[in-house]
Amino acid sequence: MIALGTLNTLTVKKQVKFGFYLDGLSWGEILLPNNVAPAGLEIGQQLEVFLYLDSEDQLIATTEKPAIMVGKVAMLPVVAVTKVGAFLNWGLKKDLLVPFSEQQIPLKEGQKYLVYCYVDVSNRIVASTKLDRHLHKTEPRYNIGDKVDIIISEQTDIGYKAVVELCHWGVLYKNEVFKPLRKGDKLTAYIVKVRDDGKIDLRLTATTYKQALELTTKILTKLEQNGGKLALTDKSSPELIYQAFGVSKKAYKQAIGALYKDKKIVILDAGIMLVGS
Repeated sequence: MIALGTLNTLTVKKQVKFGFYLDGLSWGEILLPNNVAPAGLEIGQQLEVFLYLDSEDQLIATTEKPAIMVGKVAMLPVVAVTKVGAFLNWGLKKDLLVPFSEQQIPLKEGQKYLVYCYVDVSNRIVASTKLDRHLHKTEPRYNIGDKVDIIISEQTDIGYKAVVELCHWGVLYKNEVFKPLRKGDKLTAYIVKVRDDGKIDLRLTATTYKQALELTTKILTKLEQNGGKLALTDKSSPELIYQAFGVSKKAYKQAIGALYKDKKIVILDAGIMLVGS
């Protein structure tokens, strides 16, 4: 099925002086201009192209891939603000419009914003900074521990709000984050919980049995390298723990708790120590 604002595989139907016409089926013939046509293109050949409307609102094809497509989220810079809205650079000759009605706050030229791309009721490809209008329209169906792609939306009092798999809202709590994050950062995260309101709790590290075992092994190795002692307890700061092992304080506490239970370490006020050291 052919769709506006996405990649489509179309067949070259004929060549003209100014480019090639592709078979758009029920959409009719779609022009691929010479300046974006690959060398050696032949009639009958299939080609992956992006479909959009040019400056005269004519349907056109290009082999150039924009920085955002319909149904996606991305950080894009504003290159102009006019009487119809703000325009973003998305990598094509015609800039991407953010209508005033789709601006959470007035957009400023030279600034970057996280936007969602969609086709509006006038069949135009446009963008919006009002992500709440366009995300979380479907029920989140994730399992605990699922690996997902996220994009950081904003920092809040409790942590970071993130777009999950371009569809849903999720939260990274600040006590689970031990490195600087910025709006637009693309990361891998793991599902902790899908709440009753449909929002999703996230974590940047997986907590599988294998990884828990790897962490306890790392702690024992570190103890052996430091004469059987380590100045990190379950009361140490999350930053120091992350610096030493690259994990959350919660994961570290669970690991040393397991080692204590197995009688491999003792936990002191000043740190942990190997049994028999």
